[in-house]
Amino acid sequence: MSATLTSIHYIYLIFIVIIIFAMIKKKDISLICIIGIFFLGIASTGSIYRSTMGVFNSFVYAAKELMPTIFIISVIVAMSNVLIDAGINEEIVSPFKGVIKNYSIAYWVIGIVMMILSWFFWPSPAVALIGALFLPIAKKVGLPAMGVAISMNLFGHGIALSSDFVIQAAPKLTADAAGIAVSKVVHASIPLTIIMGVVTTFAAFYYISKDIKSKKLFDKAELEEKDESKKLLISSRPIRIFLAVLILIAFLVDIIVMYFAKLQGGDATALIGGTALFVLSLISIVTYKNKSLEQITNNIVKGLQFGFKIFGVVIPIAAFFYLGDSAFNDIFGNVLPHGSQGIVNDLGIYLANAVPINSIVASITLTVVGAITGLDGSGFSGISLAGSIAHLFSTALGGGTATLTALGQIAGIWVGGGTIIPWAVIPVAAICGVDPFELAKRNLKPVIIGLIVTTIAAMFLI
Repeated sequence: MSATLTSIHYIYLIFIVIIIFAMIKKKDISLICIIGIFFLGIASTGSIYRSTMGVFNSFVYAAKELMPTIFIISVIVAMSNVLIDAGINEEIVSPFKGVIKNYSIAYWVIGIVMMILSWFFWPSPAVALIGALFLPIAKKVGLPAMGVAISMNLFGHGIALSSDFVIQAAPKLTADAAGIAVSKVVHASIPLTIIMGVVTTFAAFYYISKDIKSKKLFDKAELEEKDESKKLLISSRPIRIFLAVLILIAFLVDIIVMYFAKLQGGDATALIGGTALFVLSLISIVTYKNKSLEQITNNIVKGLQFGFKIFGVVIPIAAFFYLGDSAFNDIFGNVLPHGSQGIVNDLGIYLANAVPINSIVASITLTVVGAITGLDGSGFSGISLAGSIAHLFSTALGGGTATLTALGQIAGIWVGGGTIIPWAVIPVAAICGVDPFELAKRNLKPVIIGLIVTTIAAMFLI
């Protein structure tokens, strides 16, 4: 099998190289993607006005593809805001106060709770939900604020965000770019997530324990009392407990339904989103009473603002990478050579015939590319690139698309999602009162060790 490459293919490839170089230099790549789309349009249509239209239409296409993901994040954040106001978040974690007896237990309990909540609420809301509550408990048993921050980072922004098993925003982006089903990426990511998570968190715990024993891990700031004395809009604790249990049951039912009804991807997201909207409405009525109608709207708007702020950077980048597959014909017409399977597929077929690729080279490359895409600190803006390259390499290898896609996704989000990029760890650093650069520095060694081990494992799984 061979592929005919045209100027369109070379332009696409050149812009991928430029995008990677820009990420290495820590530059924003939105403009590069816009220019890339325009040049692809010029090469395809030879028309300036049609190429200009193509830029806008590609944004619309990307937004349409990403809209369910943006909405689910927005709804979850809106619901989280209500839970914080009501004080229900405190009741959700209160049973753990009697469990945490020493710094070892504190590290693992905080991390596991952060991971579980992050799967359902995403890390940013989860930080707000548990940070201020667990920090005082942890400090009392000998785990400094830096240790709490590391645990929250690695379990939440690392394990939970990179796997994203419940909301499935990350697998959606990478799966679309790789041209495979979301379920395949999720399934392939399970062993890699376990390996990465176990290696990284145990390595971090080793270094934390060593520093605590040698008195090198110091608490740099104290959590202000105002976090402890926050006014709760639902004053009755029995009511808060009842509502907390009701919410947990509601999402547990969702998980059961997803399992038996085999709901994945968009269907699973829709079930969680719908449940979150009902929870948001119910808790708002109980919390805000006669002002509930206005507050429901206000919290939804705040959630949407958060969602579009997070994913706004993704749209122009996704718009470019979607053109590597079926979106190209929708935007610029059927101008690729006869028999073309899409730009990325064509490049993959060509690569298979021109360059010897093996599982070792492919795995290392996906990890490096994923890490590079995370340098901008968003974690999500470049993982589409990892999916595209995984597709390209797997075509050359004759398989392994899902594993390579999952590997690139894990590397990209562990680096950029909030573990070793200083400007990405600010939320956790702020809630724990530690220096973000110091936090990123302490996360660096465990994450690198984890990526090396996970990459080696992927070589055998392809």
